[in-house]
Amino acid sequence: MSSNDATSPTLGRRTVLRLLGGAAVSTTALGGVADSARAQSGTDLDSWFAQTSNYEGVVDETGSSTVTVTVGSQANGGAFGFGPAAVRVDPGTTVVWEWNGNGGSHNVAAEDGSFESDLVGDSGHTFEQTFDAEGVYTYVCTPHETLGMKGAIVVGDAGGATATEAADSASEGESESTESAAEGDADLDAWFENTSNFDGVDAQTGLQRVTVEVGSQANGGAFGFGPAAIRVSKGTTVVWEWTGEGGSHNVVAEDGSFESDLVSAGDHTFEHTFEEAGTYTYACTPHKTLGMKGAVVVTDDEGGSNAQVAEPFGDSETERLGGIALAGTFGAMLASPALFGAFMWLKGEGGESAGETYPKEKSE
Repeated sequence: MSSNDATSPTLGRRTVLRLLGGAAVSTTALGGVADSARAQSGTDLDSWFAQTSNYEGVVDETGSSTVTVTVGSQANGGAFGFGPAAVRVDPGTTVVWEWNGNGGSHNVAAEDGSFESDLVGDSGHTFEQTFDAEGVYTYVCTPHETLGMKGAIVVGDAGGATATEAADSASEGESESTESAAEGDADLDAWFENTSNFDGVDAQTGLQRVTVEVGSQANGGAFGFGPAAIRVSKGTTVVWEWTGEGGSHNVVAEDGSFESDLVSAGDHTFEHTFEEAGTYTYACTPHKTLGMKGAVVVTDDEGGSNAQVAEPFGDSETERLGGIALAGTFGAMLASPALFGAFMWLKGEGGESAGETYPKEKSE
């Protein structure tokens, strides 16, 4: 199998990801500002962490001059957690957030705006903040806040924490296995239970390349793959094309067999060739909980013949005619100069479609 990412505009992965979280403030400028933090006394942490799967109370780290929090811990359905989620420290303690490189790009942004790191995906990157004033400081990862990627620093005897103190708050991520090729079609109704634009499997067999939109209108915004589920022949290349709407999206196979970059730029494409029959489920990691899911059902029959015949014409609709019919039509045109001339004129009238990846995308 092969996969490939490509972006038409010259936008680097880091540049696009930084746009997702807004203007990030320099680590150097913020890291050492001790007195800028505005304490939020009395914060209700149980409410704050209501959707955070790895919150198990406040871990007591008092007595330590430096405390490390992992960014990208397994939580909230993937590598979308701070580990530990909540810690208690003494006034004057420096907290160091260290990125583990999992879950894409993350940042550390205080809810009150008192500190904010860059949006980074690199393993080993660190950001630090010294807390001098007592209080409760809540923070999030901006692009993954809705998934529950939240944290809190409780400084001194400030209230708001629960009585439970967790010893080990790192939780194991939940994995959903993709159905194997031998099992045929998966239970797609269950997989798409919360996906608003799933209305069955769209048949696209016999084609060499098939396009799926990333950022289609679904699930309360531009949070859909369009079509959500497709059926293709073995050997077909599926091309995912970004619409540029709904923020940053990616395409991540549930079984880890393919994964795109996390991108927001319109016209960015990612492609993967499916050479084995089976059902392949995938999702947009940041928006999976919203229902942004997809599936590719690969059949045993070899595909591509119709697409290969139609491809020289640049006409996204001719491939649907079938290989035999298309070949016969083309032969007749070659035999009749008048018919061939009419065909070329019609092709010129629709020239704007030339070069499109087909089949032509369906409007929603």
